[in-house]
Amino acid sequence: MARTFTVSGSIVIDVSPDAAYLAVSRPGDMGRWSPENLGVTTDSTDGSAALGATFVGRNRRGAFKWVTRCTVTAAEPGRRFAFRVHAIGLSRPRLPGPIATWEYRFEPVGDSTRVTETWTDDRRAWPAFAANAFDRLVTSGKTFAEFQVRNIETTLRNLKRELEQAHTL
Repeated sequence: MARTFTVSGSIVIDVSPDAAYLAVSRPGDMGRWSPENLGVTTDSTDGSAALGATFVGRNRRGAFKWVTRCTVTAAEPGRRFAFRVHAIGLSRPRLPGPIATWEYRFEPVGDSTRVTETWTDDRRAWPAFAANAFDRLVTSGKTFAEFQVRNIETTLRNLKRELEQAHTL
């Protein structure tokens, strides 16, 4: 079975591209939308993440918790935000290596914004059989690509709900 290395999903949110970018470019807030992320630790005083900034993400899937080290690889206000996950561990991200890249694109649609979230599996050096076995073990029988499709849908739906509620206040 061939591995799927990239999956994405989109949603239209009734806010400007700048407003959507501002929310997503504050990784510490991601825990409010993501089904796995519990938030991050960053050195930024205002919570935003500029190009080259690093942060440590705290994550949970069921009873299993882990942390990741991430570096911002794109920070184009109102257009694109991306980060690379390049270390992982249980309490500190000690094990370095390419893990994944997350990207968010913001496209104007009238007075709204199409937000597209993309996950890319950066574990290219892993043999397909090893990746598939590991993925199915930690996702209750799914590949990471299948698992991330659901996570992306949930994250985007939660982001839309929160941003549109804040926009109407």
